[in-house]
Amino acid sequence: MSSSPAKAKKVPTKKAVAKKAVSKAPVKKAPAKKAVAKKTAAKKAVKKASSSAKKNSPSVTQKAAAQKAAALKAAAAKAKAQAAARALKEREAKAKAAAKAKAAAAKAKAQAAARALKEREAKAKAAAKEHEVQRRAREKAAAEAKRQREIDAKRKAIEAEKLRKQREIERRNHEELKRQERREAEERRRLEALERKMHSKPYGDDRAFLEELRVMLLETRDATNAQIAISESEANEMLVDRERLEYDDEDGSSVASDIQRDQLKDFVAALRTKVDEIDVALARIDDGSYGRCDECYEPISKPRLLAQLPVFTCVSCRASV
Repeated sequence: MSSSPAKAKKVPTKKAVAKKAVSKAPVKKAPAKKAVAKKTAAKKAVKKASSSAKKNSPSVTQKAAAQKAAALKAAAAKAKAQAAARALKEREAKAKAAAKAKAAAAKAKAQAAARALKEREAKAKAAAKEHEVQRRAREKAAAEAKRQREIDAKRKAIEAEKLRKQREIERRNHEELKRQERREAEERRRLEALERKMHSKPYGDDRAFLEELRVMLLETRDATNAQIAISESEANEMLVDRERLEYDDEDGSSVASDIQRDQLKDFVAALRTKVDEIDVALARIDDGSYGRCDECYEPISKPRLLAQLPVFTCVSCRASV
């Protein structure tokens, strides 16, 4: 006896599993089995009647058998109709159950989709809220960072300005110090030059010229002293004459005499000053410094020294007085 190949088991699809899981009302199979059993029994009865009719030769038997077969056939048809009706009802019940299960599955699916949508909306809303919070936090942090940068930039600018001003002050002080040092150096050089000029001896090496000036100064001093004596005697005589004679004040002769006497006194004072200057010049000739200008400390030209006795300023300084 040959073994038949094993039939492959059918893997249930997802729709079948879903329908089976959703459908809770079991299908009633008992009526269908009963109908099949009755149909089978009717077929067997028809076959038996037909076989018995063939065996009985008389016509009555055949008629009775025919009637019986017809009755059995009608009963079988009726049973078949009833079975078909019951099968139709079962199919309708199955269709209703399947539709109900499908509607329930659709409802459940819609509810699940609605819940999923709500969950997604809630998640989206929460994510949007979190994103908004994060955005605001970032904006706040950015604003704070910007404000801090502005503060730092302002502080750095102030510090840089202070440093620039400090450097500018230091630079100006340094320049002023350099200018002061230059001025002091120039002043020292000027004072040194002035000191050298003040102690210079323009004609110290020309002793013959100085001796010539000495002789001339001595002669001038003697002549000046003689003139002072003459002027003093004239002033004294005018004073004696004024006391001895009675002048008429109406004609102004006494006033004129006083004016002349005062002029003589002024002239004598000027001559005495000249004598003092001659003495100073003689002292300078002794130390060799005569011939140096008292203002600019430059040498006085020889013609001026010979033309005017004594002289202590050059032509330029005398003109600027």
